[in-house]
Amino acid sequence: MNKNNQPSSDKVNSGSRNLGRLIMQLRRLERHPKSFGKAGLLTPSEIHTIEAIGCEGGILMSELAVRLSVTKGAVTQIVVRLEAKGLVTRSTHPHDSRAIVISLTEIGREAFKAHEDVHDKFYDQLRTQLSKQEIEIFEKCIDKLIESLGG
Repeated sequence: MNKNNQPSSDKVNSGSRNLGRLIMQLRRLERHPKSFGKAGLLTPSEIHTIEAIGCEGGILMSELAVRLSVTKGAVTQIVVRLEAKGLVTRSTHPHDSRAIVISLTEIGREAFKAHEDVHDKFYDQLRTQLSKQEIEIFEKCIDKLIESLGG
């Protein structure tokens, strides 16, 4: 820290470099599918779509696009892939024949659970390395980062 309690430019530059490294690592991970039980290999965009659909019984295609911050066309493409893999089903909304409801199949729910388990294991590992206060700071930093990136 300098005299004004501001981080030195070396620490700021280091933080900026580390943020760049993190973004590059996340981009690499986005290209590599992971196995999620019986669902098999899923890309990050596929599993995060499954996560956004959730297990609550179904979601409108338009709402799914909003949750994922993508176009309806992009959601349609991913839903077609997930449907071909037997992970989701599409059905007409019971009260609006123009609306499409997306639901997880049994295998889709298993993939959802496997993804939750990945997150639980990550936090279990984090708890062994960081205090509760440090985890709260980490989460706040992630929220600020997402906000600053327009999310």
